[in-house]
Amino acid sequence: MDTAEYLRTLDREGRLLAAAAAEAGTAAKVPTCPEWQVRDLLRHTGAVHRWAAGFIADGLTEPRPIGDAPDLDGDQLVTWYRDGHRRLVDALADASPDTACWTFHPAPCPSPLVFWTRRQAHETTVHRYDAESARDGTASPIATEFAVDGIDELLRGFHARPRSRVRTEAPRVLRARALDANAVWTVRLSERPPATSRDESGEAETELAGPADRLYLALWNRLPVPTVTGDTALGALWREKSAI
Repeated sequence: MDTAEYLRTLDREGRLLAAAAAEAGTAAKVPTCPEWQVRDLLRHTGAVHRWAAGFIADGLTEPRPIGDAPDLDGDQLVTWYRDGHRRLVDALADASPDTACWTFHPAPCPSPLVFWTRRQAHETTVHRYDAESARDGTASPIATEFAVDGIDELLRGFHARPRSRVRTEAPRVLRARALDANAVWTVRLSERPPATSRDESGEAETELAGPADRLYLALWNRLPVPTVTGDTALGALWREKSAI
């Protein structure tokens, strides 16, 4: 996928998130994040959008904390979220392809601009699904290619970082397979951060499989894994330890 595709996805998903939040109401519970109400979801995602926009717009080369959301609620909070989402989309759309700024995980990416557009497209898609889970009705679809890209970012980006808690005392091998996309990942677990390759090398003790869109949401702990084969305890370890 290219930057323009990520940007279109970010734009669409952010607008869908706002619409779902407005429909559900800020006091609604978020089933996919049981500790949250919709107001928490909007505050979190809105703050992340403003934080990310700052790195691109200001060319920041060092990390900085995510700022606090204002003490707003109801329609005012939805409007604040929409404003931050638009600020992020505009900052990414206006940025030069050679913009230099800080990034935070090692998933393969050709530039900081691609990194941030990709990261925020996935951030917003997952939280759009959260917002839609808070209201009645069918969730918006996730394209197969985008879901595969998101699985790759999660496994080879987030869980390659030292802060990943998915560890095992002895070496173990986990496999993830998107059945409708001919895409497979081999995740080698140990006392170190997981090491993931985009291949089917070696024997795996456990395989997590399903259509790409459902596997994407499952690996982000929004849905049960469609199919788990092999050592189910290793599959359960993922669900228990993989929260970001």
